[in-house]
Amino acid sequence: MAGGTPVGRSWVVMLHNGMAVIDWGDGLFLDAFTGNFVQVSEDQISHRAQDSDLDWLIRVGRVEGYNRHQVYFTSLPERSIKTLD
Repeated sequence: MAGGTPVGRSWVVMLHNGMAVIDWGDGLFLDAFTGNFVQVSEDQISHRAQDSDLDWLIRVGRVEGYNRHQVYFTSLPERSIKTLD
């Protein structure tokens, strides 16, 4: 089993501009390469990440491995959420 933080493979998608992102819900995505959160509309999504896309993320050091169900990311930031005061 690969190390890293597991993310369901169906949540890792590619945008038309070539960016690999992780769907965090509510239109918020994490750029898998930079670690920055970005707003993405549904029409910007090209396809779910394929093996070739994930192999590229391994080569650039963002992913440790993957299988049919999970992608293991080397590090993921925590989503900042406003708390109720």
